[in-house]
Amino acid sequence: MTLSWLSIVRLGLVQMALGSIVVLTTSTLNRLMVVELSLAAVLPALLVALHYGIQITRPNWGFLSDTGGHRTRWIIGGMLVLALGGFIAALGVVELEHNFTYGMMISVVAYALIGLGVGASGTSLLALLATATAPRRRAAAATITWLMMIFGIAVTAGVVGAFLDPYTPALLLNIVAVVAVGAVVITTLAVWGIERGVIARAQPDAMPFREGLTEIWGEPKARMFTIFVFLSMTAYFMQELILEPYAGLVFAFTPGQSTSLSGAQNGGVFVGMLLVGIAATGFKLGALRHWVIAGCLGSAVALIVITMIGQLGLPLLVPATIALGVFNGMFAVAAIGSMMALAGHGRDGREGTRMGLWGAAQAIAAGFGGLLGAASVDIMRLFMDTPSAFGAVFLFEAILFVAAAYMAARIMNRGKTPAQTQLVPGE
Repeated sequence: MTLSWLSIVRLGLVQMALGSIVVLTTSTLNRLMVVELSLAAVLPALLVALHYGIQITRPNWGFLSDTGGHRTRWIIGGMLVLALGGFIAALGVVELEHNFTYGMMISVVAYALIGLGVGASGTSLLALLATATAPRRRAAAATITWLMMIFGIAVTAGVVGAFLDPYTPALLLNIVAVVAVGAVVITTLAVWGIERGVIARAQPDAMPFREGLTEIWGEPKARMFTIFVFLSMTAYFMQELILEPYAGLVFAFTPGQSTSLSGAQNGGVFVGMLLVGIAATGFKLGALRHWVIAGCLGSAVALIVITMIGQLGLPLLVPATIALGVFNGMFAVAAIGSMMALAGHGRDGREGTRMGLWGAAQAIAAGFGGLLGAASVDIMRLFMDTPSAFGAVFLFEAILFVAAAYMAARIMNRGKTPAQTQLVPGE
């Protein structure tokens, strides 16, 4: 009555489909607005922040699927909304070239739909995994589905980048339509029939949602980890909306080349996650605390290198970006593993609330980080040349990663294995 490994992989395909649509908005469409349409980087950042902001409602979507059942319906329905939002977002970019007002109106609706779709589909999928996966398989299930999402992001970015040159609006719409329809078809086939074969319906919490959230915030471990998630994820997402414009404006990358660069970065994230998963879980090499710290510090070094090559004009952006992806992946999967281990600490029956709290912190940080990075670049470009403006933002991001590493060293204990990872008030 629990999920088999095959069912877990099938649900991972849903995460892969989800990532394939979202990456188009954060990479390809973002770059087209900033470079081809010469819009301020803060505009697509605001749109992406809107889609992340709407995902603060993730706990509410989880509650709806808990109390109403039929998680499959929410997963497929959410993916339909996400696919529609992705295609409308592409239409918005095309319209921006002709009428800014109408284009922005279309884009706002599109990114709102994207946020709703990700929230409904993604949260219901995680709820199905959490309630129908055997306890001994939960950490592995989370790793598998996350890696498959990264794989979908990397492959989509790479393939779309290859087919998008030479760029035309009609070609963009055709490519996005194929990705969107493919995501819906894959999701429907992947999730169909799984829920009927497992016990996956959680009992609704008798305590009001707001009261339960306040109770969890009162737990020192949960509260400190929430702050760590916000700080580290702000650093993680600051470069998301400025790396491709940086490649186009400083290194003269074409739209296809910069989209492929995003694919290479996410390929590095995949490798970093796989490395930690094999080393920490398979060979018991290092505690998750060590991998979190190494990933944060390595990301900081990679960002410094990306800054330097822009100043010196060295053609090393691709390998430096791949290295950034690898260290980002190391940090991210170790943080996810810590999250899974810590979800059961504290009051019983509140695992979903803790995951929702950390998920909300991640969503806020993602929107805030992307907006902060893009707005900072726009401001810096008023006072300095383009390579220096981007470099200043990358260096600030590196500082945030160093601060996150210090915080992880202070609040995570020195357990020998991932299973022993927990938070302590300070050491």
